[in-house]
Amino acid sequence: MDEFITLSKKIEFSASHRYWNDSWSEEENLKHFGKCTSKYGHGHNYVLETTVEGPVDPDTGMIINIYNLKPILKSVLKQFDHKFLNLDTDFFDDLIPTTENFAKILYECIDEKLKDTRCKLLKVRLYETKDLFVDYWK
Repeated sequence: MDEFITLSKKIEFSASHRYWNDSWSEEENLKHFGKCTSKYGHGHNYVLETTVEGPVDPDTGMIINIYNLKPILKSVLKQFDHKFLNLDTDFFDDLIPTTENFAKILYECIDEKLKDTRCKLLKVRLYETKDLFVDYWK
């Protein structure tokens, strides 16, 4: 039986977003989202922690070379870094860019990019602030 080990990598990036549900009134949006409803949005310096798992390659001693994982993560984050998530990406056309929804989107994008590697995406942890984060896994 293969031994499975996890490897985690953190990457920082910045993005802004607005919480707004089009089917609600302004009053209802303010009730649920408060100041996060500003049409100008607000930004965060996010930290994405990606954890992959897999068997250790006996030739390299690694499940994946970090120099191969890092460009995969950066290619995904290029779609979101320094973007206003509501307007600059298609991912949030019908989805409120909460930290929970954003973590799920990032998971799906990274998972797709890892299909041709020996490792599997275990989970993502998305920090919106240093003490607020969401974990997402399947």
